[in-house]
Amino acid sequence: MGNYYCLMAGLPDLSLEDSKCKVNMADMREQMEEVLSDKDKKIISYFFLKHDCTNLVKLLKNPSLWQGKQDFASVLDDEGNLTAEQYVDLMTSAKEMNFNVHRFPTFMSEFARNYPYNKDKEGYFPEDDILYQYYMYAIETCPNKMIRQWYKLNLDITNILTAFLARKNGWSVADYIQGDNEVNEIILTNNTKDFSLTNEYDYMTALMKIVDCEDPVEKEKRIDAFKWLWLDEQTFFDIFSVEAVFAYICKIDMLSRWEKLDVEKGKETFQQIIENLRGEARVPAEFQAKAAHTINLTAK
Repeated sequence: MGNYYCLMAGLPDLSLEDSKCKVNMADMREQMEEVLSDKDKKIISYFFLKHDCTNLVKLLKNPSLWQGKQDFASVLDDEGNLTAEQYVDLMTSAKEMNFNVHRFPTFMSEFARNYPYNKDKEGYFPEDDILYQYYMYAIETCPNKMIRQWYKLNLDITNILTAFLARKNGWSVADYIQGDNEVNEIILTNNTKDFSLTNEYDYMTALMKIVDCEDPVEKEKRIDAFKWLWLDEQTFFDIFSVEAVFAYICKIDMLSRWEKLDVEKGKETFQQIIENLRGEARVPAEFQAKAAHTINLTAK
């Protein structure tokens, strides 16, 4: 794995309080393309794959966007890894009985192949289905441990918050959570307030506070603040690594999303949310001091 001191040292600090993202994702990708090793580029490509998933669902749901058209790139999210021609290749080859799954991530080819049979089923949401498959693909195949943990965290958070919502509304929890892992097993076998997850997962205290939040905007902000601090903790001691690069683009993505939403209602800043969560941070003070000393030495 490379040490990307020049790249990371030249980037502005990001904060969830920023009203406008200081870094454009397209510019960031251009910089990464110049300095990342081929191995690390493949690792970072997992992040952009989610945009390919979004594009694939959009094209499958709206075949008129692309069938018979030579140029439909303008309707796509341009932050994906694939070209317009590759999406067409993926969708058309998926119809074949012996389609070549090696040209694209297997789950995407299988999703495209099964979409016509699933799309009209009651309660089927293709966006949720492919997001789950994307998470599982990253968890099972990404060679980087921290990034695998990131996707597992996202999957677990989604399932935990969904389970709370289902229980609150009297729905069957088993019908709404996805996957088969230890978190889901605990959720499905416990009826306590926290599904008995607090003793097993130290992030549950923070999640319980998010669950109790009634304002949807603030809830979303708290989720992002929680994830932001998790990324900070994971890269605290190695701020020039590929993991730090990955964390940085995740933060760009969060800020860009809020910038596009341009939410005025519930305009409480992230500062108090961050401070509340930071009080529960797991990085001991003595390690923080050591890390700060290390960073200062590196910068000299």
